[in-house]
Amino acid sequence: MDNEKRTLTYADYARAEAFLPWNQAKKIFNNEVKPHYLGKPGDHNEIFWYEVNSSTGRQFKRVDPAANRREPLFDEVRLAAALSEASGTAYTRYNLPFNTLEYHGGREIRFNAGEALWECNLDTYRLVRVDEPEKRKPGELISPDGKYAAFRRDYNLWVRCLETQEEFPLTTDGVQYFDYASSPESNTLAVTLRPFADRIPPLAIWSPDSKKLLTQRQDQRQVKALHLLQNCPPEGQRPVLHTYKYAMVGDEHLTQEQIVILDVETRHCTAADCGPVDGNFMGAVEIKTVWWGKESDRAYYVYPTRDHKTLRFYEIDAQNGASRLLMEETGKTYVELSPVLGDTPNIRVIKEGREFIWPAERSGWFNLYRYNAETGSLAGALLNPVASGPFVVWEIKHIDEENGWVYFTASGREPGRDPYYRHLYRVRLEGCELELLTPEDAEHQITFSPSGGYFIDTCSRVDMPPVTQLRAADGELVRQLETADISQLERMGWQAPLTFQVMARDGITPIYGVIYRPSHFDETLRYPVVDAIYPGPQHNRSPKAFEPDQAQALAELGFVVVTIDGLGNMGRSKACHDVSYGKFTEAGGLEDHITGLRQLAAQYSWMDLERVGIFGHSGGGFASTKAILTYPDFYKVAVSSAGNHDQRGYLAGWGELYNGLLDGDNFVAQANPTLAANLKGKLLLAAGDMDDNVHMAMTMQVVDALIKAGKDFDMLILPNRNHSFARTDGYFMRRLWDYFVTHLLGAEPPKEYIIDQKAIPPMQFPF
Repeated sequence: MDNEKRTLTYADYARAEAFLPWNQAKKIFNNEVKPHYLGKPGDHNEIFWYEVNSSTGRQFKRVDPAANRREPLFDEVRLAAALSEASGTAYTRYNLPFNTLEYHGGREIRFNAGEALWECNLDTYRLVRVDEPEKRKPGELISPDGKYAAFRRDYNLWVRCLETQEEFPLTTDGVQYFDYASSPESNTLAVTLRPFADRIPPLAIWSPDSKKLLTQRQDQRQVKALHLLQNCPPEGQRPVLHTYKYAMVGDEHLTQEQIVILDVETRHCTAADCGPVDGNFMGAVEIKTVWWGKESDRAYYVYPTRDHKTLRFYEIDAQNGASRLLMEETGKTYVELSPVLGDTPNIRVIKEGREFIWPAERSGWFNLYRYNAETGSLAGALLNPVASGPFVVWEIKHIDEENGWVYFTASGREPGRDPYYRHLYRVRLEGCELELLTPEDAEHQITFSPSGGYFIDTCSRVDMPPVTQLRAADGELVRQLETADISQLERMGWQAPLTFQVMARDGITPIYGVIYRPSHFDETLRYPVVDAIYPGPQHNRSPKAFEPDQAQALAELGFVVVTIDGLGNMGRSKACHDVSYGKFTEAGGLEDHITGLRQLAAQYSWMDLERVGIFGHSGGGFASTKAILTYPDFYKVAVSSAGNHDQRGYLAGWGELYNGLLDGDNFVAQANPTLAANLKGKLLLAAGDMDDNVHMAMTMQVVDALIKAGKDFDMLILPNRNHSFARTDGYFMRRLWDYFVTHLLGAEPPKEYIIDQKAIPPMQFPF
């Protein structure tokens, strides 16, 4: 390795390919439990079943928490034999053809095999083919009582009665770009989703009593258009133009969002009087900032002002649309509802609407507060802090009003632990008796049962495979459900990544990350280092749970790959996050990366800081280009894919959130094209021509600046790829490997190695 020139073989690349996440996943068993609770929503049935992928095949298990009993849901061998006989197709327990099944609570299950729906009695294993009329058509939203289906037609919202098949409109005045129950085209997938338009359910929420629909009307008529040119259309030679609405930083007009309530019986449309307002990059229904109360007489809506420095929270009367302001939260920088952009807001209305729980960072940390909803935003409405202190509340998981407990995940409270590890806690509504319910020093993923009497806890770290446990609400262990089996992965030579803590640029704040080494690692050698970056500021790069990462595949080729979350990333204190506010170039803390890598190299002699590269996608594409142009003597090679290189050309709802409103030249410093003359090393820029999230124009503007500066660089344009290509396109992955092998490792890659595209999981859509 060191300085000797060598040639990597197809076998070397094949080994790296074996460590791509989806291939690693095939070697990991018993690592995931997704509970399916029996009964209908609201039944509060604690009994659940789940499927686990064991090393001997798929297994289905049934769990009764109260009886502390776990047993097979059915006999896989008998079911496979019965299905083979009934269908005329041979099946074994290992290739049962269904991915989902419906459990009927008694002793029957239903599942699809081929084109048929089957019902199996679990006492006799007698199979009956069921000719059930289709209840839900693609693109429909079924009411809670199962009587109605809502769908979109000609820009309006319609309803179909499932008993009579009668169809009728709830709105009739919808037109293009001023329609009902749709997503604004700034949603980052507008063009990608167009071929599936008739399969996407309306963005609406049925009331609990199934009599009303809560939805959004989006007015995009004044939003400026953006265009994608599809250079390689599936049919014909002529390029195809795709136009969509996309508001950028500083644009005069954003989407206007209006919350409306539609009555199915009267077919009347009522607009909430707290709108229309400046919309976000997604609609309120999508990002869960509008919802029904427990009854059907009121709804709740929270939205930010355009500068994101004020949040307003309203209660809406479902009969007349009258709104009442419950809370207005303001701050010097952005005010958020959750540590992660787009997560469900940590707002809960309790006590039959008389009180609510509210999240805020006014203490410098994401904490929870209890308010009197009857006095609303008036002085004195604050009843008490609920979860307060120098820690981050991530998510309210359950509220037990009867016994007065709030259950939530939080990080940073346990001394001596990674401050990003989330644990489950409970605290009294009055803010006392705070208890830790998940004691393990690890990341915890929590799922509560419908009644809140039990929860499933999957705990893991990057160096500790998942262990899934069933616990009672007070934290008492009921039983262990699954322990992940990684023996096949270990036989491949896999070794756990290293976690680390170093000091940020200020010499005071600890920052954290992960090191990936090749399975054939030799500590007597010196390895080139690759910085895998994502700067946020709405997300972090370093994983905390046990999950395969593409960084391991790159490491297999002879690199040490490092992830670091610096100042300006999320998940810590408000002060830590605000480092990048108004200074987007500080997002992710490039100075912290360099400082951290130097500290690591002083500890590990096998890290060669004379050969440092960096790569990233999207915000990481911005940051990797920023790195090689800002610190050209440190970073020698960069691969930058789909970078939002100048936030002025990106979503208004993004740049204005994290950098402030456009004001003179306050966005100039973050723009990568202004630094083009600094390039010294090797830079590969990649973009997809159908990227409807980060437009290819931003990459081309960097290209233009580099050409004007007379700089040499490399470029890869991927036809018909949208924003997801870094994790879904094998050709791009191989080219990234080649680039680092050639220019950082100083070796010769095998010519035109092909990563198996069929093995890569396709992009998933939420319908």
